[in-house]
Amino acid sequence: MQLYNKLSATERAKLIDDAGEDRLTLSFYQYAHIGNPEIFRNYLFVNWDSLGVLGRTYVAKEGVNAQISLPANRFTEFKKHLDSVPFLNGIRLNIARQQDDKSFLKLKIKVKDKIVADGLNDETFDVTDKGVHVGAQQFNDLLDDKDTILVDMRNHYESEIGHFENAITPDVDTFRESLPIIEEDLAEHKEDKNLVMYCTGGIRCEKASAYFKHKGFKNVFQLEGGIIEYARQVNDENLENKFKGQNFVFDHRRSERISDHVIAHCHQCGEPFDQHVNCLNQACHLLFIQCPKCQEAMEGCCSDECKEINRLSEEEQKELRRGKSVSNKIFKKGKSEVLKFKKTAPRTGI
Repeated sequence: MQLYNKLSATERAKLIDDAGEDRLTLSFYQYAHIGNPEIFRNYLFVNWDSLGVLGRTYVAKEGVNAQISLPANRFTEFKKHLDSVPFLNGIRLNIARQQDDKSFLKLKIKVKDKIVADGLNDETFDVTDKGVHVGAQQFNDLLDDKDTILVDMRNHYESEIGHFENAITPDVDTFRESLPIIEEDLAEHKEDKNLVMYCTGGIRCEKASAYFKHKGFKNVFQLEGGIIEYARQVNDENLENKFKGQNFVFDHRRSERISDHVIAHCHQCGEPFDQHVNCLNQACHLLFIQCPKCQEAMEGCCSDECKEINRLSEEEQKELRRGKSVSNKIFKKGKSEVLKFKKTAPRTGI
């Protein structure tokens, strides 16, 4: 029985080309109480592999979080499979606005301690005791209310290329960093304000809504389905779009355009641009915004040093990387002294 991916990204890309089938990119999550995540992980892999599913999924005792793609003609089979799992029956699936047959090239399902790392160790915290879910129209109405505080629960590199008007966009690298910052900054508004949160697909602000309720906030709301579902409802129902720019996504596309606004800038020259890349020096791999002009001039790298390294042969580059750990640099997510026009966001908008 196959329980792990055995094909390389290159081999999978060729199979996708040869198949000539349209694929759907989608995501979903569900907080639940899973007794044995390892058994459930294997169950998902066997079923999903047989359906041609690719992507990244986390399973933990607190639930499941999936960003995947699958052949469009097998969507009904996939939905039937999900509905056969009691806590996934009828789950909302966030279908990507912009499709790419190669958004994912491997099937990876991993068991984690949590599906969203939060840094919390509080047995009294119940992640299923969530805030009020609101759709796009009610969300817009809440934003027009003077007693509403809107918080972006995403990281700085996500909100930099797109966010809602007047949102608080914490300058953080991770979700776990944002929780104590927001709690401290909004402590005096636990009872007199509407605390409204949003994220990419809903999973982070759902945990955050439960956390802030646990911490005593009285009026807690979250955008159901996140920016992905908001964009769909705005389009289908002809609603006002209060989101400006692009929605950062965690696959090979990196972003989906929600409005025509370009609110970010190239980190190297400062010109308006909002597309992330990774530095081509594999010993760096820094995530940053680079316009086409700078991409050509810098040969896809974040600095002159990385450009020189990337010009070396693969063997020479491997020798330079030998025995060195660069994970702390890889996950700087755009915060580097070499990026002249990288701007940090304000902690809050209050």
